[in-house]
Amino acid sequence: MGKYSVALTMSFLVLCLWLLAAAATEAEGYPKYKDPKQPLNVRIKDLMRRMSLEEKIGQMTQIERTLASPRIVKKYFVGSVISAGGSPPPPKASAEDWVNMVNDLQKGALSTRLGIPMIYGIDAIHGHSFVYKATVFPHNVGLGVTRDPVLVKRIGAATALEVRATGIPYTFAPSISVCRDPRWGRCYESFSEDHKIVRAMTDIIPGLQGDIPSHLQKGVPFVAGKKKVAACAKHFVGDGGTVNGIDENNTLIDFHGLLSIHMSPYFDSIIKGVSTVMIAYSSLNGKKMHANHELITSFLKNKLKFRGFVISDWKGIDRITDPPHANYSYSVQAGVLAGIDMVMLPENFTEFIEHLTSQVKKNIIPMSRIDDAVRRILRVKFVMGLFENPLADLSLANQLGSQEHRELAREAVRKSLVLLKNGKSANQPLLPFPKKVGKLLVAGTHADNLGYQCGGWTVEWQGVHGNDRIVGTTILEGIRKTVHPSTHVVHMENPDTNLLRLHKFSCAIVVVGEVPYAEMYGDSKNLRIIEPGPRTIKNVCGIVRCVVIVISGRPVVIEPHLAEIDALVAAWLPGTEGQGVADVLFGQQGFTGKLGRTWFRSVDQLPMNIGDPHYDPLFPFGFGLTTKPRQEN
Repeated sequence: MGKYSVALTMSFLVLCLWLLAAAATEAEGYPKYKDPKQPLNVRIKDLMRRMSLEEKIGQMTQIERTLASPRIVKKYFVGSVISAGGSPPPPKASAEDWVNMVNDLQKGALSTRLGIPMIYGIDAIHGHSFVYKATVFPHNVGLGVTRDPVLVKRIGAATALEVRATGIPYTFAPSISVCRDPRWGRCYESFSEDHKIVRAMTDIIPGLQGDIPSHLQKGVPFVAGKKKVAACAKHFVGDGGTVNGIDENNTLIDFHGLLSIHMSPYFDSIIKGVSTVMIAYSSLNGKKMHANHELITSFLKNKLKFRGFVISDWKGIDRITDPPHANYSYSVQAGVLAGIDMVMLPENFTEFIEHLTSQVKKNIIPMSRIDDAVRRILRVKFVMGLFENPLADLSLANQLGSQEHRELAREAVRKSLVLLKNGKSANQPLLPFPKKVGKLLVAGTHADNLGYQCGGWTVEWQGVHGNDRIVGTTILEGIRKTVHPSTHVVHMENPDTNLLRLHKFSCAIVVVGEVPYAEMYGDSKNLRIIEPGPRTIKNVCGIVRCVVIVISGRPVVIEPHLAEIDALVAAWLPGTEGQGVADVLFGQQGFTGKLGRTWFRSVDQLPMNIGDPHYDPLFPFGFGLTTKPRQEN
């Protein structure tokens, strides 16, 4: 009996050891994170327990396309790559060029030990505007005029298709800043000075990402498949309220004001399932937002229950110190401890990795903070379906600049125009023009210039001049397509008075405004239209009945010219579809737009917003004359 008992005991022990080994092997061998049938949190947990510190920090690292290669992505376990300022593969790259470039980098990520896909991002902030042949929609300043969340949602959906057409699943949009001073160089990225309009326009998020299911927990990111993209609400928080409208400056405001004005659009964005939030360069009451733990972690993550990931702006953590990068070790520590999960890096990404790795190993930054960041990044990647569909194809290539999207952009242009003056007396309106007008002059620096129409963040970061690198319709072309064949259209950019008297024009359209700019390069103390715009207005409108169309990212100084102008139209930055401007000028559609920004008399009044005690505008917030479509045989 003893021998049998010992043998049975030994057999039982061997069996137990075998079962334990099998269980361990199964646990290690069966990657639940690759199984789409597993619950989201199970997949995240399974993947994270397999990751090394090096792999986790790689996920927190976002590098620029020009520094990236499949080898680099693999070596550093890079979590994300971007096209900063558009950064195309070659100039005028096709959808196929973009897809191939993104896929090559993705293959580097997939060849790592765990095969975690990287996420590619780009600034598609008014359409896929850095890509050749894409549809460029009006900038947000114009869309806010429409007061039409349904239109903006449709624009989000169209933008998502064009972004996906190039193999990219992530856009750094929308900007939900509330611009309180038009001297700010990013004011055109804001829908309005009124937070209620900005809140309504967050419907662009479900346009980009898809409608969040009703059962989904508040704050959880959502992306509805391969025809949608992850969105990014930016810039958290208060960047539209900086002192004197200076970009990256300090916003002075109490907590109640912050909540009611600048924070309120984030409430809506989180409820609508926004995937990511980008931090502002600016400071709040003297504290750099990139180092603001109270607002990023305590409020955004803990109070508002945001479950997506928080991303820095370009070189954002560098700018925690003044001058930037003066104490980079401190910047890494301050930014990551504040709650930034993914860091957008230029040339110094290896320096970031080295500093962060060292600080974790020295317990300066706790492992729990790293795990929180990686958990959030992985959550977004799983929700997007990147693990199931990491590689792009050309099935959506025909969506890039499609006619349907161009018609949508044309509709947006029509609805974004604001008629500020119509005739030198109320009973003698100039607009809409008849299509038969005899001899029509089209003048001004902006009449035949797609680069000027589109503004910044188009083709290049600061925008471009001219028509060579953008496919679209200029305002001049739109006019020529709209008028009756008997109408003689003459284009002269800046005619002198002798020429004007010689030609004897029936009427004139003068298109003037600002040149393209972005960020701090657009900060302006004078807000004037470029020369020779004022001279063209004076020459033309002094002799011919004229409508002046202003192409700008914000209200500009116009009062000195107003008396000599017969009709005045704010067209903002309409994008590629200048035909929409002609549609309304000639009465195919009526003017319906209402100002989403106060139009000042003088820059000395700024900042001035609706409700201010010193409110004395040239044209008040909400102003806009209307016309009816013109009936012509």
